[in-house]
Amino acid sequence: MPSPVQPTGIIGYGAYVPRYRIAAAEIARVWNGGAALPITEKAVPGPDEDTITMAIEAGRNALRRAAIPATALATVWVGSESHPYAVKPSGTIVAAALGCGPQVSAADWEFACKAGTEALTAAMGMVGAGMARYALAIGADTAQGRPGDALEYTAAAGAAALIVGPAQEALATLDATCSYVSDTPDFFRRAERPYPVHGNRFTGTPAYFAHIEQAARRLLRELDAQPGDFHYAVFHQPNTKFPQTVARRLGFAPQQIAPGLLAPRIGNSYSAAALLGLCATLDVAAPGERILLVSYGSGAGADAYALTVTEQIGERRARAPHTEAYLNRRVVVDYATYARWRGKLRLG
Repeated sequence: MPSPVQPTGIIGYGAYVPRYRIAAAEIARVWNGGAALPITEKAVPGPDEDTITMAIEAGRNALRRAAIPATALATVWVGSESHPYAVKPSGTIVAAALGCGPQVSAADWEFACKAGTEALTAAMGMVGAGMARYALAIGADTAQGRPGDALEYTAAAGAAALIVGPAQEALATLDATCSYVSDTPDFFRRAERPYPVHGNRFTGTPAYFAHIEQAARRLLRELDAQPGDFHYAVFHQPNTKFPQTVARRLGFAPQQIAPGLLAPRIGNSYSAAALLGLCATLDVAAPGERILLVSYGSGAGADAYALTVTEQIGERRARAPHTEAYLNRRVVVDYATYARWRGKLRLG
């Protein structure tokens, strides 16, 4: 179980969710979908939004909470499976927009839905090894779903940013982490293909549940901890049912996952999903409370983290908009508007 040589923690966090929403029932209306819908509605990026713009907004919120200048960041790492450019990094644009200056490590990360936590683990390593004082890790996505496919109901948009720094400055310490991976092709998209392919029910038991449970159980075992030792748990949210089911299997109560369960309201924001759930949980957590975070990425793997909230949480979280503020600012769009904005209509 990796723990940094020098204790680390989150000194700033920031969320961003687009204001636009499309109801799952509206998608079902167009495609004659069934009554059992996986979410209530999902967040849709506006015509001027993409992974980069959302990452910038989340990063600015994280900097506000950390109260450090952007020039103090040693890294700007953006995890996503929907980078706007196939060849050109998102990280350099985000770093420039934040005002970091040229003396910074900027890079893009990929691992399906857990690209953001891959960047987080690397940030822990940089700070924990003494190679950096502050490292910024971002998860952001404008996820794609083929028209009429099951993914179209949940593939949404959002961003979350975490600044890792020394534990003594943290609003929540990063106590330990572990990962679990395997070659499980449950979800993939080949180069030049516009939409991903998924394995339907295969994405559940051998993919999502197996990896999250293995990572979570190992972390609990290594910490000699039980689900009851944590006030909150946050799991990756491809839909509403999966995180509730895995929480129950691991022994967590519904009230432990409630603050971070955002899927019904904004869908699956992929690389940002688990991190947005963490942001929402940090918005309500009290000093001394512990949080279990477990992400999941198809292909497949899971990252598990144990965090402890510090006395600095109250003053820090007041410096930037809470996640709930982004959830509440809703502008509903119809399917035609959504399809035009997302480029689902091929003309000529």
